[in-house]
Order: sequence, then structure tokens, then C-alpha cells
Amino acid sequence: MQFTELPVLPEIVRATQAMGYTEMTEIQQKAIPLMLAGHDMIAKAPTGTGKTVAFGIPILQRVADAPAGKPLAVILSPTRELAQQIAGDLQNLAQFLPGVRIVCVYGGAGLESQQRKLKAGCQVVVATPGRLMDHYRHKAVDLSAAETIVLDEADEMLNMGFYKDVRHIIDLLKNRKSLSMFSATISREVLDIGWLYQRNAAEVSVQPVEESNPKIDQYKLLTTGRDKLADLAQLIISKDYKRVMVFCNTKYNTGMLANQLARLHFNVDCLHGDLSQAERNRIMQRFKAGEIAVLVATDVAARGIDVSDVDAVVNYDVPEENEHYTHRIGRTGRAKKEGASYLFYTKEEQKRVDTLLRLTRNLDLCRSVRYDFNHENLIVEEAKQEDRFQVRSYF
Repeated sequence: MQFTELPVLPEIVRATQAMGYTEMTEIQQKAIPLMLAGHDMIAKAPTGTGKTVAFGIPILQRVADAPAGKPLAVILSPTRELAQQIAGDLQNLAQFLPGVRIVCVYGGAGLESQQRKLKAGCQVVVATPGRLMDHYRHKAVDLSAAETIVLDEADEMLNMGFYKDVRHIIDLLKNRKSLSMFSATISREVLDIGWLYQRNAAEVSVQPVEESNPKIDQYKLLTTGRDKLADLAQLIISKDYKRVMVFCNTKYNTGMLANQLARLHFNVDCLHGDLSQAERNRIMQRFKAGEIAVLVATDVAARGIDVSDVDAVVNYDVPEENEHYTHRIGRTGRAKKEGASYLFYTKEEQKRVDTLLRLTRNLDLCRSVRYDFNHENLIVEEAKQEDRFQVRSYF
């Protein structure tokens, strides 16, 4: 289905064309008509399938003719990075609607500048739950006129401890007509919100089929604690990757690994939740500009990162949550490009890895690799410890 077939303003269709979109993804075909009709909705779709456009177009269609005043639509996001990405995508969709104002508010930035933007008026506010509540308590935002609310990455947002804030915000929307939740997984908390606030909600599910699933070659590599760093270094060099994201489970591990890679002369930086917003913005700008080749990150810090040409993702630590694996590897293979992901694990983690891949439906897709001792490259087959290639020259 083409965007030109949608019953929406020509300015919105023109914007999709300017953004390079022609055909809709499956989630967009299923969700946009339902939201245009005003239905409550729970939408489950893999990462990278165009969910922002799926809820962005109906929201802009609804608010386009309204003056900028009290917000008419609220979009909640679990992280500031994702909130910024959503706001940027909506601004692109509204580029030919000069009267539409979109304000993005999030923690880690000054309250006063955000308050000035809110008090100047807008039709759409994109926010992290905690920061939106801060502005409400400071009487900087009036949500009484908001008719539409969207929870993006609802599972992660509710799992991160925002359950009470989200409920409070929904309760403040006295004029609410629709509530939509977009999520990669449907958790118990998501269902609870649905039971409490939605009425006859439409359910949309997009399976990770070929046309909607990113094209990612998945590999797993058996390693040891002693060899792990050398394996990562050799992987990046032998495959000549120009832009790589490496995931660790803790902020301590991200900093330690970034320092180790820097000593090996890699152009590297790290991203975790304790960095200031200014630091995170600076790092992301450098990564997007190609000034950083390797970005080491935690799961929370990396939510919402949308860089279209990440060559590969490396799971340096086995994810603690099954859903994190899906979100991690979804950072590559975006915008119809191909990508690769690698899962490092030890013998002790074999059972955990098998369970993770089975529950995320990647068991048959993730192939084992080992290093070829003679040719210093990766061989796709079951790893054998005695055939390991040691990169001793790096130490």
C-alpha cells in the first residue's frame, strides 16, 4: 500500500515522499487506519519496522488544523534518546505543516528552556514520563485538552519503573479519546494498562517476516574471559567494520571495555545512563558523524538510537533479559540495509544462550563461528576451542 492511498492531508503525503518513503510497512498499513478512526490499540511489532510513522501520521492528521496551545497529543518514551528521535521524525513528517509545533521534554536537560517552549504552545508533546510529571508539578504544561496518548516501547517503559507515572499521566488526560501502545513485546504491565484504560482495543501484531524483519546475519562465538577482548579486536579488524555497537550489561563494563579498546588504538567511546545529557548528545553526534568507530553502550542508554549504517552489533555480555537481545541486534540492518550481530559467550553460558535464542526465535538463525588459525578469518561452523586464534600482538 502506498502512502498516497491514505486519506490524509497532502502535506503529510508530501513529507513522506521527501523522507524517501513510498510503500508502507506492515505495521503502518495495519495501525494507521485504526488510529485515524480513533481506536484504542495495542500494537506488537519488531524493532525497526516504522512504528513512529505508524502513530505519527494519524496524530499529525488530527492536530494539523488546531492552533498551538495546550497539547492535543502526548507521546511517552522510556528514554531521552528515543524521545528525541520520535520528535525528530514527527518534525520531518510535519515539515510542510508550518503551524504544527512539537515540543520534546526529557530529563538531564534544563527545566527552564523546556518550560518556555511548553508555555509558548504546541499541539504535540513528546516526553519521558518523569520529566513530563516534573513540568506538570511546575504548572508548565496543561494536559486537560489532550485527546490522544501513545506509549512507545511500552514494555520497556513500564519495566523501567514508570508504571505509576504513566498511570498518573493517563489519569490527567480528562479529554482522552484514544490510547495506543506500541511495543516489541507484550508484558504483563502492558496488559494491565490495557485492562485499566482501553475499551475494545484493536490488537495489531506484526511477525518478524522477511519484509518487516531487518536483514541481519546472526553469529555466536564461544570465548573465554581471557580471550574476549582479543576476539572483539580481531573481529572488528578482520571484517573491516567502520561503525560498530558493542553492548555490555553494566556501566562499569562499558567504561572498562572502552578504555581497553582505546589502549589498542580503537576510536571508541561509551554510553551509559550516568552521563549528562550534554555528554550523551556529544557522543551520539560524533558516532553518527563517523568520528567514533566503536560505541560501547548499556541497554538503557542505547534505546532509541537510530543510526542507519551500523555495520555490526556485538553482544559482549550475554543479555540479562531475552528482549534485550532483540533490541540490541535491531541497531543494525536498519533502513533496508544488511547488518551482522555477534553473541560472545563462554562454556558456562551455553545453556543460557540456547534458551535466549530459542525464546527470541533466533535459535535456527544464529550460526556458530570460530577463528581460522591460518587465515585469520571467521569460519562459520561449530567452534572448537583448540582451533582458537590468539591475537597476542595486541598486548
